[in-house]
Amino acid sequence: MNSENNESLKLIEGFIDGVWMEKGLSKNTLSAYRQDLFNFNSWLKDSKLENVDKIKLLEYLAYRLKQGYSTRSTARTLSSLRAFYAFLVAKSVIVDNPTSKIDSPKLGHSLPKILSEEDVEKLIKAPDTKTSIGLRDRAMLELLYACGLRISELIKLDILDLNVRQGLVKVMGKGDKERLVPMGEESLDWISLYLSYGRSLLLKNNQSSYLFLSNRGKGMTRQTFWYRIKQYATKAGVDESLSPHTLRHAFATHLINHGADLRTVQLLLGHTSLSTTQIYTEVARHRMKELHREHHPRG
Repeated sequence: MNSENNESLKLIEGFIDGVWMEKGLSKNTLSAYRQDLFNFNSWLKDSKLENVDKIKLLEYLAYRLKQGYSTRSTARTLSSLRAFYAFLVAKSVIVDNPTSKIDSPKLGHSLPKILSEEDVEKLIKAPDTKTSIGLRDRAMLELLYACGLRISELIKLDILDLNVRQGLVKVMGKGDKERLVPMGEESLDWISLYLSYGRSLLLKNNQSSYLFLSNRGKGMTRQTFWYRIKQYATKAGVDESLSPHTLRHAFATHLINHGADLRTVQLLLGHTSLSTTQIYTEVARHRMKELHREHHPRG
C-alpha cells in the first residue's frame, strides 16, 4: 500500500471517529460512510482524496450510475462524500467543499412491485391443504391478502381478535393503534377450516392463544412465515420481485383498481397519513399505462 493511500485511509478513519464523537451515529451508519468512502478512494487510484474537485466527483457519480447502481444508492454515496468533505473543511485540511455545488440525484417515488390478481391466486393456492401446516399457511395467505395486513400484524393475532359471526378481525397496527378489518367470505372459510382441522393438531398438548401456531404449538416469527411465502412463490412461479409486503401492496392496488376510494383503503391499511396510501393510485395508473401500451393497437 503506497503512502498516499495510507494518508487517505487515515483521513477516512479520522472522519469516522470525528462524526462518531460529535453525532453519536449508529454502527450501521458509520459502516455505510466508511464503505462509501473506501469505494470512492479505490476508484480514485493514484489521486488523493483531499485533491478531488467537482469534476472528479461528477465523473465518479456518473460511473456509479453506468455500473447499474440505483439512484438511491448514488444519492447516499453523495451524502457520505458531502459529510466527509465538510469535515475536511472544518479541520482545515482543504479550503472549499467540492460537493457544495453538486445536486443530489432526484429519487422520485419508488413504486412497490405488485402481483397481478392471477399471480396472487396462484400464490394463495400453493400450500398443500391436506396437511395441518398447509391448511394454516393457506388461511394465513388468505387473511393476509383479504385484509392487507403486515406480516408482523398477522403473526401477532390472538384467537380472540376474530369475530367470525361478523366476519371481522381486530388488528393491532403500528403505534398500538387498533383497527377492525372485514375478512371476506373466502378468507373466513379457510380460517374456519384451519380452526376446525388444523390448529388443534399444531397445538398438541400446549396452551396458546395465538391464532396461528408453529409446528411446536407456539407463536410464529415473521422470518419463518416470510420464508414459507418465498417457498410458495417459487412453487407457484411468482417469486419475481417478492417482498414481505407483496400481498399488502396487492390488496391496496387491487381494491383501487376495482373502484375503492382512497380514504377507505387508508383506514383498512391503518395508514396515519393519506399521502402514504396515495402511492397505490400511482401504481394503479402506472399499471393501466402498461396495459394500454401492451394491448392497444395504437399504444
